[in-house]
Amino acid sequence: MNTSSTSPWSCGASHRSGPFPKRSLEIGAIVVAFVYWWPVAVAYVAWKIAGYPALSQMKEFANSGGFSFAGGSGRSRFARAFEAATGSSGTGATSGNWAFEEYRRAELERLEARRRALQEESRALQEESRAFAEFVEELKRAKDREQFDAFMAKRRSEGGGPTNNA
Repeated sequence: MNTSSTSPWSCGASHRSGPFPKRSLEIGAIVVAFVYWWPVAVAYVAWKIAGYPALSQMKEFANSGGFSFAGGSGRSRFARAFEAATGSSGTGATSGNWAFEEYRRAELERLEARRRALQEESRALQEESRAFAEFVEELKRAKDREQFDAFMAKRRSEGGGPTNNA
């Protein structure tokens, strides 16, 4: 019966001086870095996950647009999909099906008309909102004027009007 194992986790006493202390020191250093200066620790963990690339490889990756979520083209994924669907990218992308192209054109026109109608409705609502705010302000001014006039009338009737002590 063979008691030896080929598993990398079953390192015997002969391997204890190998990679384990280095790995434990590395983990300890990362923990200490997170405690004292977390940006360095995050950068190191990202570098470790990337497989320890050389500085030149990281520069090449950054310059190729690898960090861009838009696939490196500078435009969003939505913008590229919209251009592909409408054929506005200069390639004239069409499906080749006349009926579908007619339907798509009609739907796009309908959606554009609906968008314009909603914009006009939004402008009208904003105008109504502004007019209502002006109306409320005028009501407040009228109420304040009425209260002030009532106060002045009461004061004059009591004989406590303005005095001239000159």
